[in-house]
Amino acid sequence: MLAVFMFTVIFNPILQQYLPSFVQQRDLYEARERPSRTFSWISFIFAQIFVEVPWNILAGTIAYFIYYYPIGFYSNASAAGQLHERGALFWLFSCAFYVYVGSVGLLVISFNQVAESAANLASLLFTMSLSFCGVMTTPSAMPRFWIFMYRVSPLTYFIQALLAVGVANVDVKCADYELLKFTPPSGMTCGQYMEPYLQLAKTGYLTDENATDTCSFCQISTTNDYLANVNSFYSERWRNYGIFICYIAFNYIAGVFFYWLARVPKKNGKLSKK
Repeated sequence: MLAVFMFTVIFNPILQQYLPSFVQQRDLYEARERPSRTFSWISFIFAQIFVEVPWNILAGTIAYFIYYYPIGFYSNASAAGQLHERGALFWLFSCAFYVYVGSVGLLVISFNQVAESAANLASLLFTMSLSFCGVMTTPSAMPRFWIFMYRVSPLTYFIQALLAVGVANVDVKCADYELLKFTPPSGMTCGQYMEPYLQLAKTGYLTDENATDTCSFCQISTTNDYLANVNSFYSERWRNYGIFICYIAFNYIAGVFFYWLARVPKKNGKLSKK
């Protein structure tokens, strides 16, 4: 989970490179093209969106190759017999995240005069999203007042999906230091002693069920058991992807609206002719 968490911390460096470029182009448009009516504000703002998306996808593709394979997620997908599907889906999420960064950038700079103010606002939003996405603390441990932040944070759905795509549907083999070791009651094997617990827990396994001296027990038997504890389910991968795309669309729509509201000259409810 920490590896997936760290994937998102590139947010601020990428965003802060985008904002000054947007401000420079916006100032040029508002000083030259808008007064001369070379093209409308709609053309300007949509040009900013369309020119950034391909570069974001390229950045997401590079991030995919330097993250997905070194981390070893591909080996989990191969073991589960889902190498191509999960590799492609992880790439989609990687690209979507970088597009999301661009969409947040447009949203916060659309009504801000200076890049520094927009960067501070974006950092606040990102910190709130990251703090309540379920990595720092589980939803069950959050105060009831703050549980809504877990549900509205876009990173909740992003990290849940990325984690599931990366590690789901694989058997767990505990290392020796991860095994719980204990002695069963006299006259019982490890399997007999642990049978009631295993039937109730429905996860975990013994390395030797017939042992009578020392039992070695692994607490989970598949990666899905761990994922269930953090509310991450492989069956919800496409749902989470769709929700994350909706956040991107909302950011772009809100960015266009706020630019019109704060930056486009108006007079008596109509665009100014000046």
